[in-house]
Amino acid sequence: MAFRNWNLANLTDTSWVGFANFLAVFADPAFGKVVANTVLWVVASIVPQFVIGFGIALWLRRKFRFRGLYQAMIFFPWAISGFLIGILFRWMFNSEFGVINDLLQKVGLIDTPIPWLADPNTAMFAVIVANVWYGVTFFAIMILAALQSVPEDLFEAAALDGAGKARMLFQITIPYIRTTLALTVLLRVIWIFNFPDIIYGMTGGGPANQTHILTTWMIATTQRGDYGRASAIGLIVVAILLVFTAFYLLSMREKKVKA
Repeated sequence: MAFRNWNLANLTDTSWVGFANFLAVFADPAFGKVVANTVLWVVASIVPQFVIGFGIALWLRRKFRFRGLYQAMIFFPWAISGFLIGILFRWMFNSEFGVINDLLQKVGLIDTPIPWLADPNTAMFAVIVANVWYGVTFFAIMILAALQSVPEDLFEAAALDGAGKARMLFQITIPYIRTTLALTVLLRVIWIFNFPDIIYGMTGGGPANQTHILTTWMIATTQRGDYGRASAIGLIVVAILLVFTAFYLLSMREKKVKA
């Protein structure tokens, strides 16, 4: 479809158009903004997800009372669909009855409600907050599983040598689970890049394309009936992820060889 004139408005003409759909995507005034939004969406989501998820995994590795209950509570978001989470956060960020504005007003941080999802300056921040909350669970689960494989003997030996907790973290824990961390980050980057659910549930890509990423833009193009251009966007997404994955894996391989 990406190489044909495939439009629901005229299904009698599905002629071969070559790269015309791709050129139309690149020439679209919204393309630059959508790509910038996609990069921001991935980077601003992955970093806090990884840091918070790593911290939670380290905390859950310790033995304490009701640890199983805490694990169930933290892992719960992963059982909910992304689109449903988008709808829930859309209500929470609602400017009229949302709980976010209500809490901020009660603690005195704001005087009047903020139109989070209607303001181009705050809409992207709101959807990233929702995605961070959702994705922390993935890192917590994966890293906690990896931490279980680190032998306790290493920590005991390091403690006898006088190593502190920070030194154990950076010289024992992280190197031991480095492969898992690398693959987890790679999988999560691919997932977030292809994850339009939350944005679609909260803003639908608005206002004025301020929260559109490539995949939500592809959905919007499909809804307009232009399957040829939407398919072109889909192939662009695949190409970007293939290039990123290749460079990422090569980079991790070089680091491993040097180590």
